[in-house]
Amino acid sequence: MVLVHAGCSADTRTGNGTAPNPPTNASALKPVMKIRLKIQGKVLTATLVDSKTTRDFVSLLPLTLTMKDLFGREKFAHLPRAISEEGKRTHNYEIGQVAYWSPGPDVAVFYRNDGEKIPNPGIIIIGKIDSGVEALDLVGSIKVAVELVSPP
Repeated sequence: MVLVHAGCSADTRTGNGTAPNPPTNASALKPVMKIRLKIQGKVLTATLVDSKTTRDFVSLLPLTLTMKDLFGREKFAHLPRAISEEGKRTHNYEIGQVAYWSPGPDVAVFYRNDGEKIPNPGIIIIGKIDSGVEALDLVGSIKVAVELVSPP
């Protein structure tokens, strides 16, 4: 306890009378998780959000999914098992978002926005495609290989 108190009361000024740079936020030091999606010779990456749902999804990787088209706005595929539902649910989506639909259990990637809301219970966003989401705008089902870019 004495060391903690002494550390807190120490003068943190530098020799020139100014305070040093503030400590770095611990959350900023967490590694960013990314996944790679391989679609008909094209490679996309997605940056994942930090959540229990996302970590559970990553535990399934690598996966090869047959993604079906839904409403001309998204590609979706059934996951081998349900994953955590402890993420924030939403009924809205943006182009490029990767989401979990728990009733499926499905993962979906949105490549077009038709203005419709997602029905109950909503989706849990797990990431967003960095660029090139138009590669998913293909008629019918497609095979997609999904893998972690680098371990967290």
